[in-house]
Amino acid sequence: MMFCASIVEFDPSHNTCCVYDEKLPKMAVFNEILEFMKRLPIQKALTNQHNLGFTSIASLNGEDKEIVIPEQLVHEVFDFPDDEDSPTTFPERMVNGCMLRMGYNGPLNSANYSKACFSKPYKFFIHSVIHALSHRKGGYVVMRDYQMNMVTALVLNKKYNFSKIIFHYMKENITSGSKTWIYPRFVQMMLDHAYPDLVKDEDNDLLALYHIDNDTLIILSRYHKNNPEPKTKAEFFGFIKSASYEDPGLVNHLKWRNDEEIKVKSAADELEKLAEFKGTRNEWFTK
Repeated sequence: MMFCASIVEFDPSHNTCCVYDEKLPKMAVFNEILEFMKRLPIQKALTNQHNLGFTSIASLNGEDKEIVIPEQLVHEVFDFPDDEDSPTTFPERMVNGCMLRMGYNGPLNSANYSKACFSKPYKFFIHSVIHALSHRKGGYVVMRDYQMNMVTALVLNKKYNFSKIIFHYMKENITSGSKTWIYPRFVQMMLDHAYPDLVKDEDNDLLALYHIDNDTLIILSRYHKNNPEPKTKAEFFGFIKSASYEDPGLVNHLKWRNDEEIKVKSAADELEKLAEFKGTRNEWFTK
């Protein structure tokens, strides 16, 4: 991806970071989900409060340059727990099942699920994912399909290609000619990582992103008549419930791989024995 600084629109509520400050008065409402939040494998992308600077020219060593950001850099900078073989989608039945186990009480025929239809702990979790990882400005109430897959992956401790998704939307934003600056915090983190000598004027070009504060928590704790608070509390499950929870699919896959390796080793041993046996027989018998 080629990054070229230009005059773009900036939304301080987009790509914001999550805060687990238990000193905030209203944080007590969400305390039961914080232990899970603090051990999420995408911690850096969620919580890194990186200073954000922006100028109309990218300057390296006194020379204006285009800056290339490869997909691998996304994986490297944010420590995403993924690899090139990690999926970006899960079966719809799995995702919907996960949403229901999280206590979703909205319309089941909707392509996108609203965070307003979850209990308070899950609202906090979903809010953090949407605001930190969404590629869009605005619309922070609704989870898009890939965000639903992200949430499912985090709850069930599954592999998911966060790097590929983030890179895809960064690239799409540039190639579409959009004047909206998406993922500004992520862009700045990658630039500072790849180009530590990048010239910045922090006195004049420093921008401020919103982050979770007590006012945010007050809003998150509210419900409306169209989306009342769920009467039945959804019990925690999967990786939320236990730090030792492992994805059953991964466990079965590793067992399958181990069984296959045993089979391959066994077959190799038999071939080696056959090769030794061949040397003891005449040409006709070998054929």
